[in-house]
Amino acid sequence: MTSPSTVESRRVDSVDLLRGLVMILMALDHTRDFIGNVAATPTNLAATTGALFMTRWITHFCAPTFSLLTGVGAYLMLRRRTTRELSWFLLTRGVWLIVLEVTVARFFWQFNLDYHVTFLTVLWALGWSMIVLSALVYLPANVVAAIAIALIALHNLTDGIAQPTSEGLRLLMTVLHRPGPLFARPGTIVFIGYPLVPWIAIMALGYSLGQVYSWPAERRRAFLLRTGLAMVAVFVALRVANIYGDPRPWSTQKTALFTVLSFINVTKTPPSLLFVLITVGPALLFLRWSDASTPRFLRPALTIGRVPMFYFLAHVLVIHLIATVAAIARYGSAAIATQSPTLDKYPMTQPPDWPASLPVVYATWVLALLILFPLCRWYARYKATHSSPWLSYL
Repeated sequence: MTSPSTVESRRVDSVDLLRGLVMILMALDHTRDFIGNVAATPTNLAATTGALFMTRWITHFCAPTFSLLTGVGAYLMLRRRTTRELSWFLLTRGVWLIVLEVTVARFFWQFNLDYHVTFLTVLWALGWSMIVLSALVYLPANVVAAIAIALIALHNLTDGIAQPTSEGLRLLMTVLHRPGPLFARPGTIVFIGYPLVPWIAIMALGYSLGQVYSWPAERRRAFLLRTGLAMVAVFVALRVANIYGDPRPWSTQKTALFTVLSFINVTKTPPSLLFVLITVGPALLFLRWSDASTPRFLRPALTIGRVPMFYFLAHVLVIHLIATVAAIARYGSAAIATQSPTLDKYPMTQPPDWPASLPVVYATWVLALLILFPLCRWYARYKATHSSPWLSYL
């Protein structure tokens, strides 16, 4: 048995808090997927509204921040593990996440086992990023930082490369840089939604960032502040220039509001340089702001941030169950919530009269959080009082 105070001393509250907040936002995005109009593109300025755009845009912080903090957490493990032990943990944890992606997580997303459609997204990217990081941890943290920054800054140079005609090169490009099908046959498709290179780089950047938590508080806070502000400033400068950093340039729109939306409308898949700057930069500023203490009203997010994998799987299950109950109530059948969707309607095939309004999406999101929080609180307490090594995998 391990005392709660011992476990707490190994953690960094500001890291757990930020992780919890972005995971709460993640649930909003996935509630919109199940309850809202999944076929709509919220960032399509020709068809969206300001509220719908921002509902999607604010969730852009989720994946890069979570990946960054996973890297930070890996570095913090060196407080109680050797480099070799950390490498082995990351390797096995990475393989475990990939297995979860195509088994448990896939079932929670679709409630079927037919494998007509398999979408490889965040767990796939996190898993491979951990596998790569398991090798990088043998390098000095500053070398890892240099590699990460180079990949983040330069990978957009490949945006203009034409789709390879060779199937082998196409698959390589799909895995590393460009979303697309990994495998496609009549009735079966495996689609990569998260190409790996930028996500590997973001996690590696987080690993190198972890070393600041061994610095004196004043030095750490100054670094987080300066670096966060610098990233936001570089974003603004590059975006104004409109020449590099994102394959989608901004332009003047029909209103001032939509012009601003165009300016911040950067590419998530794969995450462009500008996407990383405008998400990771504010994340560092939040880490600076919350470095000294956690405001009382944010304590629930801190709890969620301490059980990220448990929350991730549970939130997909809970939101999908809510959608299933709603389908039974409306149509007398759960069929739409259990059949494999087409890619354009993932994760659920929706009848024309299904999509709910944005206020209903937000209300459903709050309902899901009210269900999830007691579960996360129970599991956080369980982890804090039990020392089984298997608990680190969930």
